[in-house]
Amino acid sequence: MSRRDLFDLLLLAALWGASFLFMRLGADEFGPVALAFLRVAGASALLLPWLLWRGEGPALRQHWPAVAVVGWVNSTGPFVLFAVASLALTAGLMAVFNATAPLWAALIGWVVWREKLARTQILGLLIGLAGVIGLSWGKADLHAGALGVSPALGIAACVGATLLYGLGANLARRQLQAVPPMAVAAGSQMASALVLGLPAWWWWPTTPPSLRAWAAAALLALACTGLAYVLFFRLMARVGATRAISVTFLIPAFAMGWGALFLGEWPTVAMLCGCAVILLGTALAARVWRWPARRPEIT
Repeated sequence: MSRRDLFDLLLLAALWGASFLFMRLGADEFGPVALAFLRVAGASALLLPWLLWRGEGPALRQHWPAVAVVGWVNSTGPFVLFAVASLALTAGLMAVFNATAPLWAALIGWVVWREKLARTQILGLLIGLAGVIGLSWGKADLHAGALGVSPALGIAACVGATLLYGLGANLARRQLQAVPPMAVAAGSQMASALVLGLPAWWWWPTTPPSLRAWAAAALLALACTGLAYVLFFRLMARVGATRAISVTFLIPAFAMGWGALFLGEWPTVAMLCGCAVILLGTALAARVWRWPARRPEIT
Protein backbone atom coordinates (compact mmCIF):
# COMPACT_ATOMS: atom_id res chain seq x y z
CA MET A 1 0.00 0.00 0.00
CA SER A 2 1.45 3.35 -1.07
CA ARG A 3 1.74 6.37 1.24
CA ARG A 4 -1.14 8.02 -0.59
CA ASP A 5 -3.38 4.98 -0.11
CA LEU A 6 -2.41 4.75 3.55
CA PHE A 7 -3.22 8.44 3.99
CA ASP A 8 -6.62 7.92 2.31
CA LEU A 9 -7.30 4.93 4.56
CA LEU A 10 -6.50 6.87 7.73
CA LEU A 11 -8.47 9.91 6.55
CA LEU A 12 -11.46 7.71 5.75
CA ALA A 13 -11.29 6.09 9.20
CA ALA A 14 -11.06 9.53 10.81
CA LEU A 15 -14.07 10.79 8.85
CA TRP A 16 -16.25 7.76 9.55
CA GLY A 17 -15.14 7.82 13.18
CA ALA A 18 -16.12 11.49 13.38
CA SER A 19 -19.62 10.69 12.07
CA PHE A 20 -20.53 9.31 15.50
CA LEU A 21 -19.29 12.50 17.15
CA PHE A 22 -21.39 14.68 14.82
CA MET A 23 -24.47 12.52 15.42
CA ARG A 24 -23.95 13.03 19.14
CA LEU A 25 -23.78 16.80 18.57
CA GLY A 26 -26.79 17.06 16.29
CA ALA A 27 -29.33 14.34 17.06
CA ASP A 28 -30.73 15.82 20.26
CA GLU A 29 -31.58 19.16 18.56
CA PHE A 30 -32.69 17.92 15.14
CA GLY A 31 -34.09 14.55 16.17
CA PRO A 32 -33.01 11.28 14.50
CA VAL A 33 -35.18 11.48 11.38
CA ALA A 34 -34.42 15.10 10.48
CA LEU A 35 -30.69 14.58 11.07
CA ALA A 36 -30.67 11.46 8.88
CA PHE A 37 -32.48 13.40 6.13
CA LEU A 38 -29.95 16.23 6.26
CA ARG A 39 -27.16 13.67 6.10
CA VAL A 40 -28.39 11.93 2.94
CA ALA A 41 -29.62 15.12 1.27
CA GLY A 42 -26.29 16.84 1.79
CA ALA A 43 -24.38 13.79 0.59
CA SER A 44 -26.59 13.65 -2.51
CA ALA A 45 -25.84 17.30 -3.26
CA LEU A 46 -22.12 16.45 -3.27
CA LEU A 47 -22.19 13.04 -4.96
CA LEU A 48 -24.69 13.59 -7.79
CA PRO A 49 -22.68 16.34 -9.55
CA TRP A 50 -19.58 14.17 -9.12
CA LEU A 51 -21.45 11.25 -10.71
CA LEU A 52 -22.57 13.35 -13.68
CA TRP A 53 -19.05 14.73 -14.13
CA ARG A 54 -17.78 11.14 -14.38
CA GLY A 55 -20.41 10.38 -17.03
CA GLU A 56 -22.05 7.60 -15.01
CA GLY A 57 -25.57 9.04 -14.92
CA PRO A 58 -26.91 6.50 -17.47
CA ALA A 59 -25.80 3.62 -15.22
CA LEU A 60 -27.82 5.05 -12.35
CA ARG A 61 -30.92 5.48 -14.53
CA GLN A 62 -30.62 1.92 -15.82
CA HIS A 63 -30.27 0.32 -12.39
CA TRP A 64 -32.32 2.82 -10.38
CA PRO A 65 -34.82 0.35 -8.77
CA ALA A 66 -32.10 -1.94 -7.39
CA VAL A 67 -29.97 1.03 -6.28
CA ALA A 68 -32.96 2.53 -4.47
CA VAL A 69 -33.68 -0.69 -2.57
CA VAL A 70 -30.05 -1.00 -1.48
CA GLY A 71 -30.08 2.66 -0.47
CA TRP A 72 -33.15 2.23 1.71
CA VAL A 73 -31.63 -0.83 3.39
CA ASN A 74 -28.05 0.40 3.62
CA SER A 75 -28.54 4.12 4.34
CA THR A 76 -32.09 5.11 5.31
CA GLY A 77 -32.60 2.61 8.10
CA PRO A 78 -29.06 2.56 9.54
CA PHE A 79 -28.67 6.35 9.54
CA VAL A 80 -31.94 6.82 11.44
CA LEU A 81 -31.13 4.01 13.87
CA PHE A 82 -27.63 5.26 14.62
CA ALA A 83 -29.05 8.75 15.16
CA VAL A 84 -31.44 7.21 17.70
CA ALA A 85 -28.55 5.39 19.38
CA SER A 86 -26.54 8.62 19.57
CA LEU A 87 -29.10 9.98 22.03
CA ALA A 88 -28.03 7.42 24.62
CA LEU A 89 -24.64 5.90 23.72
CA THR A 90 -21.14 7.32 23.45
CA ALA A 91 -19.51 7.86 20.06
CA GLY A 92 -16.91 5.18 20.75
CA LEU A 93 -19.44 2.55 21.78
CA MET A 94 -21.54 3.15 18.67
CA ALA A 95 -18.44 2.75 16.51
CA VAL A 96 -17.63 -0.56 18.19
CA PHE A 97 -21.09 -1.90 17.37
CA ASN A 98 -20.73 -0.49 13.85
CA ALA A 99 -17.64 -2.66 13.38
CA THR A 100 -19.84 -5.77 13.53
CA ALA A 101 -21.36 -5.05 10.10
CA PRO A 102 -19.09 -7.54 8.23
CA LEU A 103 -19.96 -10.13 10.87
CA TRP A 104 -23.70 -9.73 10.21
CA ALA A 105 -23.06 -9.77 6.45
CA ALA A 106 -21.44 -13.20 6.78
CA LEU A 107 -24.22 -14.45 9.07
CA ILE A 108 -27.02 -13.25 6.75
CA GLY A 109 -25.29 -14.74 3.70
CA TRP A 110 -25.09 -18.05 5.52
CA VAL A 111 -28.66 -18.09 6.84
CA VAL A 112 -30.54 -16.52 3.91
CA TRP A 113 -28.49 -17.44 0.86
CA ARG A 114 -26.95 -20.67 2.20
CA GLU A 115 -23.41 -19.50 1.61
CA LYS A 116 -20.78 -21.86 2.93
CA LEU A 117 -18.71 -20.69 5.85
CA ALA A 118 -15.28 -21.95 6.80
CA ARG A 119 -14.70 -23.12 10.36
CA THR A 120 -12.75 -19.96 11.14
CA GLN A 121 -15.68 -17.86 9.93
CA ILE A 122 -18.10 -19.72 12.20
CA LEU A 123 -15.66 -19.25 15.06
CA GLY A 124 -15.50 -15.57 14.21
CA LEU A 125 -19.29 -15.30 14.33
CA LEU A 126 -19.36 -16.87 17.78
CA ILE A 127 -16.55 -14.65 19.07
CA GLY A 128 -18.14 -11.51 17.65
CA LEU A 129 -21.56 -12.34 19.07
CA ALA A 130 -19.97 -12.98 22.45
CA GLY A 131 -18.39 -9.53 22.28
CA VAL A 132 -21.73 -7.91 21.42
CA ILE A 133 -23.44 -9.68 24.31
CA GLY A 134 -20.63 -8.71 26.66
CA LEU A 135 -20.87 -5.03 25.77
CA SER A 136 -24.65 -5.07 25.96
CA TRP A 137 -24.53 -6.72 29.38
CA GLY A 138 -22.95 -3.60 30.86
CA LYS A 139 -25.64 -1.23 29.59
CA ALA A 140 -26.50 -0.14 33.13
CA ASP A 141 -23.18 1.71 33.31
CA LEU A 142 -23.90 3.83 30.23
CA HIS A 143 -24.91 7.49 30.16
CA ALA A 144 -28.57 8.37 30.59
CA GLY A 145 -30.38 8.83 27.28
CA ALA A 146 -31.92 11.99 25.82
CA LEU A 147 -35.45 12.37 24.43
CA GLY A 148 -36.54 9.26 26.30
CA VAL A 149 -34.04 6.94 24.58
CA SER A 150 -32.59 4.44 27.03
CA PRO A 151 -29.16 2.78 26.68
CA ALA A 152 -30.90 -0.56 26.01
CA LEU A 153 -32.87 0.98 23.14
CA GLY A 154 -29.67 2.59 21.85
CA ILE A 155 -27.90 -0.76 21.77
CA ALA A 156 -30.88 -2.36 20.01
CA ALA A 157 -30.78 0.46 17.43
CA CYS A 158 -27.06 -0.15 16.81
CA VAL A 159 -27.59 -3.87 16.31
CA GLY A 160 -30.54 -3.19 14.01
CA ALA A 161 -28.46 -0.73 11.97
CA THR A 162 -25.56 -3.15 11.54
CA LEU A 163 -27.95 -5.96 10.61
CA LEU A 164 -29.27 -3.71 7.84
CA TYR A 165 -25.69 -2.98 6.77
CA GLY A 166 -25.10 -6.72 6.53
CA LEU A 167 -28.27 -7.24 4.49
CA GLY A 168 -27.40 -4.29 2.25
CA ALA A 169 -23.93 -5.69 1.58
CA ASN A 170 -25.43 -9.01 0.46
CA LEU A 171 -28.02 -7.31 -1.76
CA ALA A 172 -25.42 -5.06 -3.35
CA ARG A 173 -23.11 -7.98 -4.05
CA ARG A 174 -25.90 -9.89 -5.79
CA GLN A 175 -27.74 -7.12 -7.63
CA LEU A 176 -25.28 -4.30 -8.22
CA GLN A 177 -21.96 -5.88 -9.16
CA ALA A 178 -22.18 -4.46 -12.70
CA VAL A 179 -23.08 -0.96 -11.51
CA PRO A 180 -20.30 1.64 -11.06
CA PRO A 181 -19.72 2.15 -7.32
CA MET A 182 -20.18 5.91 -7.53
CA ALA A 183 -23.62 5.39 -9.11
CA VAL A 184 -24.54 3.16 -6.17
CA ALA A 185 -23.27 5.72 -3.64
CA ALA A 186 -24.99 8.73 -5.21
CA GLY A 187 -28.20 6.89 -6.05
CA SER A 188 -28.54 5.32 -2.62
CA GLN A 189 -28.22 8.69 -0.90
CA MET A 190 -30.74 10.30 -3.27
CA ALA A 191 -33.21 7.43 -2.77
CA SER A 192 -32.85 7.81 0.99
CA ALA A 193 -33.40 11.57 0.79
CA LEU A 194 -36.61 11.05 -1.20
CA VAL A 195 -37.94 8.59 1.40
CA LEU A 196 -36.95 10.67 4.44
CA GLY A 197 -38.13 14.03 3.10
CA LEU A 198 -41.73 13.87 4.28
CA PRO A 199 -40.98 12.23 7.68
CA ALA A 200 -38.26 14.84 8.28
CA TRP A 201 -40.73 17.63 7.55
CA TRP A 202 -43.25 16.05 9.92
CA TRP A 203 -40.69 15.62 12.73
CA TRP A 204 -38.78 18.83 12.09
CA PRO A 205 -37.79 20.38 15.44
CA THR A 206 -40.07 23.11 16.71
CA THR A 207 -37.13 24.84 18.39
CA PRO A 208 -34.58 26.15 15.85
CA PRO A 209 -31.36 24.10 16.14
CA SER A 210 -28.22 25.91 17.22
CA LEU A 211 -25.35 26.84 14.93
CA ARG A 212 -23.34 24.01 16.48
CA ALA A 213 -26.01 21.47 15.51
CA TRP A 214 -26.16 22.84 11.94
CA ALA A 215 -22.38 22.63 11.65
CA ALA A 216 -22.44 19.04 12.91
CA ALA A 217 -25.15 18.12 10.39
CA ALA A 218 -23.24 19.77 7.53
CA LEU A 219 -19.98 18.00 8.39
CA LEU A 220 -21.83 14.71 8.84
CA ALA A 221 -23.36 15.02 5.37
CA LEU A 222 -20.56 16.52 3.31
CA ALA A 223 -17.41 15.16 4.96
CA CYS A 224 -18.40 11.97 6.77
CA THR A 225 -20.79 10.71 4.09
CA GLY A 226 -20.21 12.39 0.71
CA LEU A 227 -16.42 12.80 0.79
CA ALA A 228 -16.00 9.52 2.69
CA TYR A 229 -17.76 7.60 -0.11
CA VAL A 230 -15.42 9.14 -2.68
CA LEU A 231 -12.39 8.10 -0.62
CA PHE A 232 -13.75 4.61 -0.02
CA PHE A 233 -14.43 3.83 -3.65
CA ARG A 234 -11.08 5.29 -4.69
CA LEU A 235 -9.42 2.94 -2.21
CA MET A 236 -11.49 0.04 -3.54
CA ALA A 237 -10.19 0.74 -7.04
CA ARG A 238 -6.56 1.21 -5.98
CA VAL A 239 -5.95 -1.43 -3.29
CA GLY A 240 -8.88 -3.85 -3.59
CA ALA A 241 -11.93 -4.61 -1.48
CA THR A 242 -10.18 -6.60 1.27
CA ARG A 243 -7.68 -3.87 2.10
CA ALA A 244 -10.26 -1.11 1.77
CA ILE A 245 -12.66 -2.84 4.17
CA SER A 246 -9.87 -2.90 6.77
CA VAL A 247 -10.96 0.66 7.55
CA THR A 248 -13.66 -1.00 9.68
CA PHE A 249 -11.03 -1.88 12.27
CA LEU A 250 -9.68 1.67 12.52
CA ILE A 251 -13.00 3.49 12.93
CA PRO A 252 -13.57 2.64 16.63
CA ALA A 253 -10.16 4.03 17.59
CA PHE A 254 -10.88 7.34 15.87
CA ALA A 255 -14.43 7.50 17.23
CA MET A 256 -13.19 6.93 20.77
CA GLY A 257 -10.52 9.58 20.26
CA TRP A 258 -12.96 12.18 18.91
CA GLY A 259 -15.43 11.39 21.69
CA ALA A 260 -12.77 11.76 24.38
CA LEU A 261 -11.33 14.94 22.86
CA PHE A 262 -14.56 16.86 22.26
CA LEU A 263 -17.13 15.26 24.57
CA GLY A 264 -15.05 13.88 27.43
CA GLU A 265 -16.28 10.34 26.64
CA TRP A 266 -13.29 8.31 27.79
CA PRO A 267 -13.54 4.59 26.95
CA THR A 268 -13.74 2.16 29.83
CA VAL A 269 -11.64 -0.97 30.19
CA ALA A 270 -14.77 -3.08 29.55
CA MET A 271 -15.43 -1.19 26.32
CA LEU A 272 -11.85 -1.69 25.11
CA CYS A 273 -11.96 -5.40 25.91
CA GLY A 274 -15.32 -5.79 24.18
CA CYS A 275 -13.98 -3.89 21.20
CA ALA A 276 -11.00 -6.24 20.91
CA VAL A 277 -13.25 -9.31 21.06
CA ILE A 278 -15.66 -7.92 18.45
CA LEU A 279 -12.87 -6.91 16.06
CA LEU A 280 -11.26 -10.33 16.35
CA GLY A 281 -14.56 -12.06 15.59
CA THR A 282 -15.32 -9.69 12.72
CA ALA A 283 -11.87 -10.20 11.19
CA LEU A 284 -12.34 -13.96 11.23
CA ALA A 285 -15.94 -13.86 9.96
CA ALA A 286 -15.08 -11.48 7.12
CA ARG A 287 -11.92 -13.49 6.30
CA VAL A 288 -9.79 -10.39 6.69
CA TRP A 289 -7.53 -12.45 8.96
CA ARG A 290 -7.23 -16.22 9.25
CA TRP A 291 -5.58 -18.61 11.63
CA PRO A 292 -2.12 -19.60 10.39
CA ALA A 293 -2.20 -22.94 8.63
CA ARG A 294 -0.54 -25.80 10.45
CA ARG A 295 2.73 -26.81 8.91
CA PRO A 296 3.38 -30.51 8.41
CA GLU A 297 5.84 -31.95 10.87
CA ILE A 298 9.27 -32.78 9.46
CA THR A 299 10.57 -36.20 10.45
